Amino acid sequence: MSTHDEIEDSSAPLIEHLAELRTRLIRSVAAFLVAMIACFAFAEPILEFLLGPIEATLRDLGAANPQMQYTAPQEYFFTLIRVSVVAGLLVSFPVIAHQLWRFVAPGLYRQEKKAFLPFLLASPVLFTLGAAFAHFVVVPLAMQFFLGFADVREVIAGVIPTEVPEGVVITEPVIPVTPGALAPTDEGITISFIGKVNESLDITLKMIVAFGLCFQLPVLLALMGTAGLVTAEALGSVRKYAVVGILLLAALVTPPDVISQLILFTVVYGLYEVSIFIVRMIERKRVARMRAEGLLDEDEEL
Repeated sequence: MSTHDEIEDSSAPLIEHLAELRTRLIRSVAAFLVAMIACFAFAEPILEFLLGPIEATLRDLGAANPQMQYTAPQEYFFTLIRVSVVAGLLVSFPVIAHQLWRFVAPGLYRQEKKAFLPFLLASPVLFTLGAAFAHFVVVPLAMQFFLGFADVREVIAGVIPTEVPEGVVITEPVIPVTPGALAPTDEGITISFIGKVNESLDITLKMIVAFGLCFQLPVLLALMGTAGLVTAEALGSVRKYAVVGILLLAALVTPPDVISQLILFTVVYGLYEVSIFIVRMIERKRVARMRAEGLLDEDEEL
């Protein structure tokens, strides 16, 4: 066989893999677009759900009718688009993960498939747990910290709510207030909170994504342990450096209140210890399998 024929034979599998990758990417993108469009129809209820911790905090602080506003004509529309994108990614993730698995699985050995599949299934579950923890625990604490400095009981001059349903009222851009609508006061300037929708949503989404990714730590370290890149002994030996890294992460991700930072540190450090335990179990199973296959003696370790 000539050198040219060898090159042609070696390029054929590569072309097939690229074609397969293109097909999987097209299906993944199509699933995401369909999910995003479907979620756009429910974007407002999803937005109200995401702003729920802010509403609850405002009511706890004395606001009878919590209000939020947008100050540009396109701002609310693009806020709904952002909500639809995030929700679409979550809804379409099973399809995207399935396409990833279909692309990767043919190149894995049977033992590797058994090792990889549980982590692929655990990843969305842990992300959901992290996101729920952030939304129902961390974000309310952050809102209590930030909004505790503001007087949310007053109505800011220049904004009138278009409706007063249960929940957060999203108001139109600034509308003049009828003279005399507010009681006169000689106690100085009233400083009150009436948040913008997109800025308030940023805090919630950042928290959800940050905690969802932090909850992926056991999956990441367990995969590395399965591949032999890390060991339980090595993870235990760098525990003090991990503590410092987790403290820095807590300081960067959470608001500047000690309670939220302690919660994030406790959760992530707990996940780190769980990861060490999982890696140790993986190593024990590997040793037992190798002894059963005769690759290791009974008293021999890896």
